[in-house]
Amino acid sequence: MSPTPILLCTLNSTFQHSAFGLRYLLANLGPLQSQAKLLEWTIKENPRTIVEKILQLNPRIVGFSIYIWNTDETLEVLMILKKVAPQIVVVLGGPEISYETETQAHLKWCDYVIKGEADFSFRQFCEKLLLEDERPPGQIIAAELPEIKKIALPYDLYSDEDIKNRVIYVEASRGCPYKCEYCLSSLDKSVRNFDIDHFLLAMKKLMDRGARTFKFVDRTFNLSPTTSTRILKFFLEHLELGLFLHFELVPDRLPLEIRDLIKQFPAGSLQFEVGIQTLNPQVAQNVSRKNDLAKVAENFTYLREHTHVHTHADLIVGLPGESLESFAMGFDQLAAMGPDEIQVGILKRLKGTPIARHEKTYALVYSDVTPYQILTTSTMDYLTLQKMNRFAKFWDLYANSGEFKNLMTWFKASLSVGDSYFWKFFSFSEFLSLRFSEIHSISLMNLAEKAWLYLQEQGVSQLEASEIIEKDFCYGTKRRDKPNFMKSALQASIPLHDLTRKNSLTARQQKHLN
Repeated sequence: MSPTPILLCTLNSTFQHSAFGLRYLLANLGPLQSQAKLLEWTIKENPRTIVEKILQLNPRIVGFSIYIWNTDETLEVLMILKKVAPQIVVVLGGPEISYETETQAHLKWCDYVIKGEADFSFRQFCEKLLLEDERPPGQIIAAELPEIKKIALPYDLYSDEDIKNRVIYVEASRGCPYKCEYCLSSLDKSVRNFDIDHFLLAMKKLMDRGARTFKFVDRTFNLSPTTSTRILKFFLEHLELGLFLHFELVPDRLPLEIRDLIKQFPAGSLQFEVGIQTLNPQVAQNVSRKNDLAKVAENFTYLREHTHVHTHADLIVGLPGESLESFAMGFDQLAAMGPDEIQVGILKRLKGTPIARHEKTYALVYSDVTPYQILTTSTMDYLTLQKMNRFAKFWDLYANSGEFKNLMTWFKASLSVGDSYFWKFFSFSEFLSLRFSEIHSISLMNLAEKAWLYLQEQGVSQLEASEIIEKDFCYGTKRRDKPNFMKSALQASIPLHDLTRKNSLTARQQKHLN
């Protein structure tokens, strides 16, 4: 096998994901691109096998991108690689290694770290080393911010197999104008836009090659209505292809020109990820989060009543000053706005983020193990946060998955005036916690059985509980017969509809549609 001088490597969280950043580096290598190769594995891969595959290509330079989800696994690879092949120049980059760099164990097992956006800096590094045999004087290199409109776009580097099997990440801009202290984007100095004509041409080429699912990684897609409307109009012209588009939106900005366009998209084609994080005004102020709550509620109402957009709203547990009671109030407020999914996340300490300034005031204590989740705060103790970890998992399994739509309808219908949706489901989560020793890899059958038992414990008749759960169970598994745990309890079979999904890519969204 002939040598490949430059290898760009990463460990993705799953096979479905793709290394967007490394494709940018490869696209911007210029004449050196022909001497480079992109290698992707998952975090489940054996580190020794990864090193073996690297050595088979006999590289001079190996670059790794480091993220919070692969930092530990990549470190294992580096430790083996530098022991068995110390002559290889190892270069690290990515958000996890770009901040608090000097404190990280990876430094011992690499030659260089390039901090920041390395679209041009990595090429310059490779040119110096390979063409001039010149090495930088220090181990840590601060990349200059590249002029965005000079960056070569990476979309041609998605292979046909990528388009067929992986998430296609795209971006029309970089940066975020907001300064939310828990987020790495708070460190951005400005928002920069790619040339929109070049970008849309690249999207057309991807569609011509068969791409149908596009996940935009722009932090604030709707920040510039001029750009947003051009992109939406472009995709509207190609709806017959059966597209699915994912955008991240600022929740309180939905001007008329954007509203008029999104209501033209059919069900199953648009997903908006809407970052709420907290609805407690004081907590929002603590972390420099700015939301016009009246506008947020108005926009959710519009999306729910006038569009087919699938909405995914985020809340964070453990923010400084947030108690369980105030989180519950915010959860109920958000649920009343009607998003299709509420993603309950646990606060993580991302290296370099300004939230560190609150550690003493709010007694923030984080795990030292990735993903650096919050363990305790002055307003949420460890036991409470453990309960909320389980709540988040069970909420995802029962509510967000769309597998238990009838059960969730029962939860809402069972509430009296003044009752809390959060506390109702929290009670269910506590019930489940006593019955599952682990909250990972729980089968659909087990989830259905525990919900069936819970309904009866809440005073629902066995017949009604069986009707609710059987419909949900058969919807998710496409079965017509009753779950095994019901067969001995019920004699009559309840007829069910044969429900199907449009396609596997939007299966989760389809479950939320009427």
